[in-house]
Amino acid sequence: MSLKVAFSFADGKTLFFPVKENEILLDAALRNGIKLPLDCREGVCGTCQGRCESGRYSQEYVDEEALSAADLAQGKVLTCQTRVQSDATFYFDFASSLCSQADPTPLTGVVTAVRQVSPSTAILELDASGNQPLDFLPGQYARLQVPGTATSRAYSFANQPNGDNRLEFLIRLLPDGAMSNYIRERCRPGDQIALEAPLGAFYLRQADRPLVMVAGGTGLSAFLGMLDQLTERGCEQPIRLYYGVRHSTDLCALERIAGYGERLADFRFVPVVSGPDEHWDGRRGYVTEHFDLAALSETPFDLYVCGPPPMVESTRNWLSEKVSSAGQLYYEKFTDSSTSQAEPAHP
Repeated sequence: MSLKVAFSFADGKTLFFPVKENEILLDAALRNGIKLPLDCREGVCGTCQGRCESGRYSQEYVDEEALSAADLAQGKVLTCQTRVQSDATFYFDFASSLCSQADPTPLTGVVTAVRQVSPSTAILELDASGNQPLDFLPGQYARLQVPGTATSRAYSFANQPNGDNRLEFLIRLLPDGAMSNYIRERCRPGDQIALEAPLGAFYLRQADRPLVMVAGGTGLSAFLGMLDQLTERGCEQPIRLYYGVRHSTDLCALERIAGYGERLADFRFVPVVSGPDEHWDGRRGYVTEHFDLAALSETPFDLYVCGPPPMVESTRNWLSEKVSSAGQLYYEKFTDSSTSQAEPAHP
């Protein structure tokens, strides 16, 4: 049986390749032209180590000087000793250029729909079925070229991978942005848009602990893809989605989010409006003011944050000041060039 493995690297690039069930991971990588750093191939030197972020595996001999018991408990592996037993994702804390060319795949998508769903947000749907199947991890992004220009912009996938290459993106509409002006003024079904993907080290890991998701504005896009996958595969862990916007009219995809609550075992949605809004009678202020401090202090958790840099920084600062339990923090800041990071919530 053929399994699918993803290698994600510190520079935000990802490689996908097939692996035979119970095959040694390093052997499969080399067979597919991915030349990881290696030396002894006997589980001693530690040169080929990475970390399993989702999936099942077993390891043969691992010398205690290569990986400690604590390392093993954190999912660290030696690829020369790892046998893969399911679809899986592995992270390597070095640039992809050290092992292989991992340039994102150039694609062409055809616009099938574009809808403005709030004063600040549009949904763009593309059909990329004319290309080879696109693999990506929920939470990653694509770089889209504005038609008629040499300008590109990065947008998170708002859907999980699918065999039809049907893609969806939430687009923030700026007063005078290159993509924003195209969406408002010229975008029509049938338009062709060049894109490259996948990109980014912000993606859904295996859900073994409670999940806290924090979206700022169109940062929601990444979480829609993650929640699609969690819903399809099933998840028994508690999931909390905090969605911060400036005005209540900026909220979008509410019906879709409500559907997650019907299909996931323990899902709670918390929208928060920060600006003055006479039509809003829900939670106000900043997202961090509405975190469940007691729950976060009781048990380890995985925290995903995607949105504007000030929101990401305020969330990180709040955690370091308020929460004492160990957690893993993954975040992506919306900047001119997208930035993905993962780190312990409390170093």
